Amino acid sequence: MVKRFFIVLSACFSALFSTVSLPCISEDINVVHAAVLSKAECVVEVESGRILFTQNGKEKLPMASTTKILTAIIAIEDLDAGMQITVPEKAVGIEGSSIYLVKGEKMTVRDLLYGLMLRSGNDCAAALAILHSGSVEKFAVCMNERAEQIGAHDSSFLNPHGLPQEGHFTTAEDLAKIAAYALQNPVFSQIVSADRYVIPDGGCGYARDLRNKNKMLYEYDGADGVKTGFTKEAGRCLVTSATRNGMRIVSVVLNSPDMYGRSAELLDNAFRGFSKTLLFDKNNYSAELKTDAKEKTCKCGCSESFAYPLTEEEKQFVKIREVLPSEICLPVKKGEPVGEIQIYLKNQLLFSQKIVSIESKEKSYLDIIREIAKRNCSGKVCGSINIWRNAALQAAGRATS
Repeated sequence: MVKRFFIVLSACFSALFSTVSLPCISEDINVVHAAVLSKAECVVEVESGRILFTQNGKEKLPMASTTKILTAIIAIEDLDAGMQITVPEKAVGIEGSSIYLVKGEKMTVRDLLYGLMLRSGNDCAAALAILHSGSVEKFAVCMNERAEQIGAHDSSFLNPHGLPQEGHFTTAEDLAKIAAYALQNPVFSQIVSADRYVIPDGGCGYARDLRNKNKMLYEYDGADGVKTGFTKEAGRCLVTSATRNGMRIVSVVLNSPDMYGRSAELLDNAFRGFSKTLLFDKNNYSAELKTDAKEKTCKCGCSESFAYPLTEEEKQFVKIREVLPSEICLPVKKGEPVGEIQIYLKNQLLFSQKIVSIESKEKSYLDIIREIAKRNCSGKVCGSINIWRNAALQAAGRATS
């Protein structure tokens, strides 16, 4: 059941990026380049998936520990965070950043996730991978499958931690998609926005007091995630999320000499250039359609509102199209689709949803009599008692059939 739900959710999210995202329109905003540029960069609005800025965004590059974003969301979606595990020997002594796991100590999946994202524990990544799939190699297969489902088609994952390995790479745009997807999970968001977490002693002899290594959380207004990364091969990498005025944005910089300064500039540019605009409010929309039964109408509405990040200039190019029939045939059930709302930006479809009946309506006995009588008349004057008697008999037969 959980797996089926994830497949539907990830398919929807992948479709969101592929159909809703527009090309980068950085020329519409005043982009400042005070900090040193990164080798690749991308900025995405989380909810819509719209790419707000990209520079070398499709170049395949190593990404160091930002790999752990995908590791974390897979573990969160597929494992029970409260489950207690025994640290296996193969997760001990992994090179690079570590929380120094001890073979045989007890801790929860949640503890490992905080160790993974706050202190970038490569040993935590290995422990989660082994717990999930039985081995690091099998987990990498799952990572690539999940990345494809999310819509990150230009990436290749060979390990759960991001240590250098030939053939392990992503793109700034793919990593932004993965991060935006992960941030829509409340557990993931809670972990990556935490500045501190304590792992109790589970057999190693001491409690671990973890502090988040991501300086953006303390230095950038509205920052609420996500992950740092560094290796000699990948350079300095940073994925940052920040929320202002109801809009959450993710920036990705790969191989960035000034990863904090450049990330702050990218986010500032996006917040200055775009605003989350409510284009359709379900609570302020209603339609009342004529039906094929005289003097009967059907009330209709929509189930979703829609907001989208836009520049001030773009707002004048938004068009909302209501596609409805002039009349609907009864009976109609509550929730039955009767039309569609379509929202366009410069002739590109941003969003569509079904207009549905918000009530059930059926034809009465009298409605059926009128319909049959009208059909029998065939445009002629028909005051005959015989015709009306015949219509009544047909109506009775239809009502009982």
